[in-house]
Amino acid sequence: MLFVWRGSVLQDIAPQLLATTVFAIGVTLLHGRLFEWKIPLNFVPFSLIGLTLAIFLGFRNGTSYARYWEARTLWGGVLNDTRALVRQALTLVDAPAEGSTEALPEARGLALRLIAFVHALRHQLRRTDPAADFARLLAAPEIERLRDARFKPALLLLMAGEWLGERRRAGQIDPALVQAMERPLGRLTDALGGCERIAGTPIPFTYAVIIHRTIYLYCVLLPFGLVDSIGAMTPVIVAFIAYTFFALEALGAEIEEPFGLQPNDLALDAMSAMIESTLREMLGEPQPWTAGTVPTDVYMLT
Repeated sequence: MLFVWRGSVLQDIAPQLLATTVFAIGVTLLHGRLFEWKIPLNFVPFSLIGLTLAIFLGFRNGTSYARYWEARTLWGGVLNDTRALVRQALTLVDAPAEGSTEALPEARGLALRLIAFVHALRHQLRRTDPAADFARLLAAPEIERLRDARFKPALLLLMAGEWLGERRRAGQIDPALVQAMERPLGRLTDALGGCERIAGTPIPFTYAVIIHRTIYLYCVLLPFGLVDSIGAMTPVIVAFIAYTFFALEALGAEIEEPFGLQPNDLALDAMSAMIESTLREMLGEPQPWTAGTVPTDVYMLT
């Protein structure tokens, strides 16, 4: 673990960590003097400030992780509810009297809309274009309907609800069972709203400003408080403490927005691919992705 680089925040904090260490070396060489003036500091104020700073960092990181875990829970719910809907479509919906003897063609229409919803949700949260996924999943009229929509995942849930209404009016599903299929659709709407809330409501910027300023001031002044006590070891201790504070701040800022593309954000590409794969497997269709066709570095971290 000492030499792990991938997924670490070290590459993000390396410049400021290096600058802080070099500054500590300079202070050590000058024995805590600045322009012939000896700065009279010891470790006592840093103990008090460090305790306060640790409390603030703990709050910031706890809040960021709570957002991260809630987002992961919401996506877990998306997986469960899409599976439930496809299972119900396969087992509860009757085939058309004049058509196939199986419910599979009917269920496939719902499954593709749900898969498109999953990809549309990922693209909305990352502010990317879902056109390529829509082109391989949806019919031309559906793509045209979605083209100018601002909230495409919500419209796809509406289309899934329309599919259910059409089956009910055609007598392919018992009205008493409609409510059972509406519940997973309602939970998908809740998951969509929860993800939008997390993406659109960051932690108040004031917390980040206070913590950022305090950490940098603490690390700049720290060598002046240590040099008289530990001498040549000052840069080493300063580098270690600065790494701890810089890394915790950077990690909190990274997971605060869990839908991004940074290494410690949620693996939305992997989860979207897995949801599509499991729904297609339920339909008896070939898997669109396999371990050999998706690069591991992309599949695991995005």
